[in-house]
Amino acid sequence: MYKVYLLRSKIKPEKSYVGLTTKLISERLSEHNNGKSKYTNTFKPWELIYYENFYCKLCAEKREIFLKSGIGYRFRKIISNNYKLIY
Repeated sequence: MYKVYLLRSKIKPEKSYVGLTTKLISERLSEHNNGKSKYTNTFKPWELIYYENFYCKLCAEKREIFLKSGIGYRFRKIISNNYKLIY
């Protein structure tokens, strides 16, 4: 199963990261927080605030591209701003 996920920086909450993985989310989050990615190393620690599951790799890739687009960025801001209300 493919997962598209959204991370938010704990030290700079305005910074977010969208990724795609087939690994367990907890494992991938640990990799980001341990500096395995150049971008996420700068703003760590990160917290997982959202993810979606996909059976189709192409669908997951398209969703990741959407979330990195202009309108997808606005969608990410809505998710990030309402994260504390959800949990």
